[in-house]
Amino acid sequence: MTMRWKTLAAAAIGLAVALPAAAQQQPRNQITIMREIDSDRYDPHRTTALAGGEVLTMLSDTLVSMDFDMRTIRPGLAERWEVSPDGKTYTFHLRRDVTFCDGKPLTAEDVVYSINRWIGRTTPRVTSPVAWRAGNVKEVRAVDPYTVEYELNEPFGELLSQLTQFFGSIVDRATVERLGDNFGVQGFNGTGPYCWASWTPRSELVLTRHPTYRWGPPVLQNQGPAHVERVVWRVIPEAAARVAALQAGQADVAQYIPEAFWDALRRVPTIRTSTQENYFWDVFMGFKVDKPVVSDVAIRRAAHMAVDRVGLARAVWSGHALPARNIVNPNALDYDAQSDAMVPNYDPAAARRLLDEAGWRMGSDGVRVKDGQRATFLMYAINNLANQRAAEIIQQGLRQVGIEMRVQMFDATVAWGRLATQEFDAYILSYPYISATDALSLYWHSRNRPSPNRMNWNDPETDAWLEEARRGVTPEARAQATANIQRRLAEQAPWLTLARNQLAVFSTQRVEGARAHGLYGIGIYRGLDLRVVR
Repeated sequence: MTMRWKTLAAAAIGLAVALPAAAQQQPRNQITIMREIDSDRYDPHRTTALAGGEVLTMLSDTLVSMDFDMRTIRPGLAERWEVSPDGKTYTFHLRRDVTFCDGKPLTAEDVVYSINRWIGRTTPRVTSPVAWRAGNVKEVRAVDPYTVEYELNEPFGELLSQLTQFFGSIVDRATVERLGDNFGVQGFNGTGPYCWASWTPRSELVLTRHPTYRWGPPVLQNQGPAHVERVVWRVIPEAAARVAALQAGQADVAQYIPEAFWDALRRVPTIRTSTQENYFWDVFMGFKVDKPVVSDVAIRRAAHMAVDRVGLARAVWSGHALPARNIVNPNALDYDAQSDAMVPNYDPAAARRLLDEAGWRMGSDGVRVKDGQRATFLMYAINNLANQRAAEIIQQGLRQVGIEMRVQMFDATVAWGRLATQEFDAYILSYPYISATDALSLYWHSRNRPSPNRMNWNDPETDAWLEEARRGVTPEARAQATANIQRRLAEQAPWLTLARNQLAVFSTQRVEGARAHGLYGIGIYRGLDLRVVR
């Protein structure tokens, strides 16, 4: 841990001790969950933000649910399902006791509308950046009020896994049409364990208990209704303030505690910690491969050689993140070890030689030049403590080999819009996944340009391999297809994988049931097991 972060941690712990008891009081049956940033909106078909997903899992339900092992599919709104022998048709049998927050019963027509909206087949058309997660859909139809047939044009082996994620949330058509573009901004109507009360952007979002809810996932101890009457999602941007609030009892649960504070908090007897080992969430810096400077593979490979990822993981995440090499975690399904060996090692001297050989000559100001073009590029990121520190370390490493990285950071409420543009050359983000196919499908298919394929990667062979992996005719064919992609990306270096995050959820002794889940990075899944005990 750096001296700066040690000082912050000590100050946070000290501040908590100094706060008066009166500041620690909360309403008896309210739980306050802290986070660092807000979402841009709370519409499952228009956001990919973790800050949106963690709330949407409380506001809505999905057809199926994911167990804590991140592999086993459990019932959700569908109490059972069958898959046709050819793998193209899924028949879901819905529960008959489900209602929306406004009391309207859930029917198969709501499922059909929601899936069609996700994949862009409703009017007005919604363009979800992750519509591919729904598979290559031929038709979704209501057989009767409680039976849905989900027909694909081709098999998609990961369909059920994808349907557990918040993008597959079922929404109320009438509310969507009434609120229009403000759905998920001014209101929401779902079937989840909590209902929308109010949202003050960048401050707090308030949810209230869905009183008739009794259809929670079987992976949780409580299937409903929720134990608590009110959940407040409060945005506290400053890390030390989040730690102090947790210590002082001003808030109850926090996932967004920087790793620099973890060891100190774990020594506090009034704080509980829940971790999740089955967790894939990686941090990376991606390059727009068609932009000046970073279009040169020599620049991109030199960046890998210039950045000490082991030191970066230690400095930014205090040893609570693993340094990364390959795009896919070694523990993920279909990870390819050969591609891992193809990723350049940290070696600044080799980076300088590579740049010399590629014609990038050192300029008088310490920045290289080739054909009149300075080796400088602009990097965008969401403004948070980890990104600030990572950007500093990357910037220093690149500068030592003659590459200049300019940095602009934005509040999360505007950052996603800026990251959908072509204004920048590189960017830092992090993302969750459940397998190699899942990870690669999100970012690398050409149809996902300009977002989330912000690299503008456009390679017909990659597209073909992705399609082969998604069809998954055999496990061997899928593994070979994903290996081909991993090797291509290791060779071309269109992004620099920085670290593999770990998940920890901290809570006070006032509450129980804050068990870390991890689907799409979400710490608290549904929130049904949360209860106030003091």
